[in-house]
Amino acid sequence: MITHKNISIFFIFLLLSLVLVNFYTAIDGAWFIAIVLIWLGINAFGSSRISSGYHVKAFCNNPSEKEKKIALTFDDGPGPFTLEVLELLKKYNAKATFFCIGKNIENHPEIVKQIIAEGHLVGNHSYSHSPFFDFYNAAAIAEELQKTDSLLEKFTPGKINFFRPPYGVTTPSIRRALKITGHQVIGWNIRSLDGGTKDQNLIFNRIIKRISPGGIVLLHDTAAHSVLVLERFLQFLQQNNYKVISTEELLNLKAYEIDINPIDQK
Repeated sequence: MITHKNISIFFIFLLLSLVLVNFYTAIDGAWFIAIVLIWLGINAFGSSRISSGYHVKAFCNNPSEKEKKIALTFDDGPGPFTLEVLELLKKYNAKATFFCIGKNIENHPEIVKQIIAEGHLVGNHSYSHSPFFDFYNAAAIAEELQKTDSLLEKFTPGKINFFRPPYGVTTPSIRRALKITGHQVIGWNIRSLDGGTKDQNLIFNRIIKRISPGGIVLLHDTAAHSVLVLERFLQFLQQNNYKVISTEELLNLKAYEIDINPIDQK
C-alpha cells in the first residue's frame, strides 16, 4: 500500500543514492529538483484524497455490500438548514450521520439534541473547521477534537468514535492526533460538490452517476440548494429500490464507545 511512510523512505533512499553517485559522476541538479517535485506532488495528492489511506486509514465505502444499501452523511452543521434536512429524512424514512463543527454545536445545541432524538448519528468535524486546520500540530488538532467531543457527548450515549477531517485532507499531524484521541476516520466515495456549486442539476447528476451498493454520500446541511438536491436524491433512491442505512450498519463500526464496565461493588 502506498503510504506517506513508504513514499518518504523510498524518496529519501533515492536522493541519498543520487548523492553517492554524484561523488563519482556529476549528476545534473535538475534530477534532484525533479525528484523533490515528484515527492511533493505525491504528498499533495495523497493528503487531499481521503480514500487514499496515505496518512490515515479512512472508511469510505463498503465494497463487499451487494444489496442496494448506501449511507448518507452531512458536513458542517448543525444550523438552520439542518432542520429542513431532518424533515426530509423523516419523510423518506432515511437515517444519516451528521459531522458537526464544534462552534456550530455551541450555537445550536437543540438541533444536535433533535438529530439524536430522531435516530441519526453524529460525528466530529473539528471545532473550528479553520482553513489552516491542515497546518496545525498534533496537539492543537487533538485539542479541537476533544473539545468537540465534549460538546457532542452531552447528547450521545458514549464517546464519539467517528471523525471526518475538514475538507477531507489528512496530514502527519492528524495521524499523530488520532493516536491520542482514538477516532475512526469516515470518508466518502460519492462527493456531491454541493459546497462548491449551487447548480442543482450538476450536483444531482454527479451523485446518481456514482451511486452503487455500499457507497457513502457526502452532502452539506448548510444551504438551501443542498436541501433541494437531497429531496430529489431521496426520491431517486426510493424509485430505484435503494435503502439508506446508518454508517454504523454499512461499515459495521460503532459511532459511540459505550463504557460497559460494571461498577465496582464494595
